[in-house]
Amino acid sequence: MATVQLTPRSLAVHLTRGEKIAGLLGDLEVARDSVAAVDVVTDPLPAARGLRAPGLALPGRRKVGTWRRPGERTFVSVRRGQPALRVRLTGERYDTLLVGTDDADRLAAELTR
Repeated sequence: MATVQLTPRSLAVHLTRGEKIAGLLGDLEVARDSVAAVDVVTDPLPAARGLRAPGLALPGRRKVGTWRRPGERTFVSVRRGQPALRVRLTGERYDTLLVGTDDADRLAAELTR
């Protein structure tokens, strides 16, 4: 399961080895100044929209990887039954982060302060 770590200047997403392999992703760190909006998604699987390239999708169970739509690139690591933190970014490699975490409400509150 991915973990989200907040510092006064950055937001970091640390993936497990399995997530890195399945999603062809690495750990990600972005500046907190690049955070434009934050919300909590209670059902994150349908929130990952677009084409998966590259990554893994197990229908109704798990999504991990990069989802692309025209003009948007989303970093995704979500699973069924777990809320997710959705973070809209500006000036970063990804436009959106969609990361499943049991602490989504707390993290969203901290990021919006």
